[in-house]
Amino acid sequence: MACGSCDAPGRFALVERPVPEAAPDGWVLLDIAAVGLCGTDYHIYQGKHPFLAYPRVIGHELSARVAESAGGWNAGQLVVVNPYIACGACRPCRLGRPNCCERLEVLGVHRDGGLCRRIAVPAQNLYPAGGLSPIAASMVEFLAIGAHAVARSSVDESKTVLVVGMGPIGIGTALFAKLGGASVTLHDTSPERLEAAMRVLGADVRPLEQEIPAEGFDAVFDATGNIGAMEKSFSYVAHGGSLIFVGVITGRVSFDDAAFHKREMRVLASRNALKADFETVIDAFERGLIDDTALCSEVLTLGEVATRLPELAADRSALVKAVVAIDI
Repeated sequence: MACGSCDAPGRFALVERPVPEAAPDGWVLLDIAAVGLCGTDYHIYQGKHPFLAYPRVIGHELSARVAESAGGWNAGQLVVVNPYIACGACRPCRLGRPNCCERLEVLGVHRDGGLCRRIAVPAQNLYPAGGLSPIAASMVEFLAIGAHAVARSSVDESKTVLVVGMGPIGIGTALFAKLGGASVTLHDTSPERLEAAMRVLGADVRPLEQEIPAEGFDAVFDATGNIGAMEKSFSYVAHGGSLIFVGVITGRVSFDDAAFHKREMRVLASRNALKADFETVIDAFERGLIDDTALCSEVLTLGEVATRLPELAADRSALVKAVVAIDI
């Protein structure tokens, strides 16, 4: 079968791999329906991912159909794939936090992913797609990251929220802060990204003006993955407020300790997502609270990825989400 593989930084090709015919005990064979392309995939192509060994079949935002009945799943059933393969034995796993498993392996990063026809995944990493289309189901994972960040923040209708960084993760974070009833403000240095976010999120969110409100924001979500932006985000937080880092970088983030203590700020990390977050997103789709057509900027075939991946990696300022249709 053809698989989309980054063989080295700057080198992407369709390579032939054997079609899996059987799954290990507790795993399920899946026929991939659609694959969302993620910032991680672009970073892998560009050689910017710190934890990756090449070659690697990319793709972790996945919808699929069960190939053979197994593990309580019926053949042909459309599922959403949780790509975070946890060990199940470490302390975070035992405490119900497999999203930060000590030995976590992510499809398409630590092990080969789903930009192909068929893969095997642990049965517990599958969730029913319900009434979602394959395209919408492939977008659940990236939205679940934003839903998880908002769940960690205790945002509600009394809170003011600033989301910094209007890539797909920032858009998902703003979306679930908005659905939680918060007053949401958006910030990005790119007018194109900000405009795309406003199209998706609607008129009841607003861009950040030149002047930061004197009182600051109750919750600031930084989804930039940029050290300078992350450090600046400390200054946006209100007294008693929280800063939630959704984006991640390799390096150190510094801040003014006196200002930090004066405001009794909380600083939180948000990593990946839990089953409950995936279910939150699926429910929001089914209730018509998310417009999948606004989120999906472009649908590609597998054969088109070799041409479009370098172009999108170089400039995706106006893009929300590109999805590869494998078998929809």
